Amino acid sequence: MAVEAVVFDIGETLIDETMMWTRAAGVAGVTPFTLMGVLGGMIAQDRHHNDTWDVLGVEHPAATWDDADWYADAGPCIERLRSAGYRVCAVGNTPQFVEEHIGRRLEVLGSSERWRIWKPDRAFFARIVEAVGAAPEKIAYVGDRVDNDVGPALAAGMVGVHIRRGPWGYLQEPPAEAIRIRSLDELPAALP
Repeated sequence: MAVEAVVFDIGETLIDETMMWTRAAGVAGVTPFTLMGVLGGMIAQDRHHNDTWDVLGVEHPAATWDDADWYADAGPCIERLRSAGYRVCAVGNTPQFVEEHIGRRLEVLGSSERWRIWKPDRAFFARIVEAVGAAPEKIAYVGDRVDNDVGPALAAGMVGVHIRRGPWGYLQEPPAEAIRIRSLDELPAALP
């Protein structure tokens, strides 16, 4: 069956988190290098990225993105997908306020905070199917993380698309049945 809807993860899929983490380092009073190093350590230890703040001994600063943080290939990909007739959506492990920011560019299904479900929970992906209103095999979920995005999407019967960017995108290998891309420019042609 052909894909009818494309649902994007947000961080490191549509949004380059580099400046968000850099701004957070400034608020936390540490250098960006220190913050990124500790974050990398959390990834290597298979710990949650929020553990970074505990290791640094500082309060978790609020996450912030702005329009300059979007990956350059995100907007053109969204437009190409829309022009081709796909429903284009986003939902991720984000605070609820992110919905408004993302919603200026594409349809937002929700947020983990509003849904009270976090990836990789199967219920998160079941909620996507419910919100999209299509059979799972007609939905492609695009994300940078295998553990949070691609693997659970495949397990839910969706088309899993792995984009190789961001720390997890380079450290985690997707399963053979996942579509693999290096840029969102490749996505429209890669969809079944």
